[in-house]
Amino acid sequence: MRLTEESLPPVDVPLTVDQPSLFPEESLQSAALYLGYRGPIACAAAGITYRQLDYWARTGLVVPSIRPASGSGTQRLYAFRDILVLRIVKRLIDTGVSLANIRTAVAHLDQRGGDDLSRITLMSDGASIYECRSEDEVIDLVRGGQGVFGIAVGRVWQEVEGQLASLPGEPAEGDATSSRSADDELSARRAARRTAG
Repeated sequence: MRLTEESLPPVDVPLTVDQPSLFPEESLQSAALYLGYRGPIACAAAGITYRQLDYWARTGLVVPSIRPASGSGTQRLYAFRDILVLRIVKRLIDTGVSLANIRTAVAHLDQRGGDDLSRITLMSDGASIYECRSEDEVIDLVRGGQGVFGIAVGRVWQEVEGQLASLPGEPAEGDATSSRSADDELSARRAARRTAG
């Protein structure tokens, strides 16, 4: 299926996929899925620079889903899925796909369910991006001369999971308020230490 703005379903319509999962359910229960990652960690796992991360967040290409920046000094907190999309965006940019097509693909990926992403392959001819959910779709696309390269999202999923396994994360549970109270507690400890010293 060619990804265009017209192909995006309305936000309230869930997409269904008939294809069985490429990965056993237990592999999707990785600890990385339940943690949040600060900007530098997200950059390391996605293979991008902090400048790219910041630009993509400010322009709305990939916005952190756990905690977006909400003013000076706040730390963005990225979910596993955000980092997966960051890595896909990086690969698409590296192959010369236009930013407009990448935005359309990201919007499409945002419409998908959680582990749904591990079951698709993104194909591109450099101009358009196509979603393939089976080997037959990939073969049909290549035979038609449209597909030049592909990104098996399940494989990228495994790469990101492997990268994050050795990097520090934070519990993603709770909201920005609980994070703020932890920051306030830390600030209070620092102030008490300065006063005592």
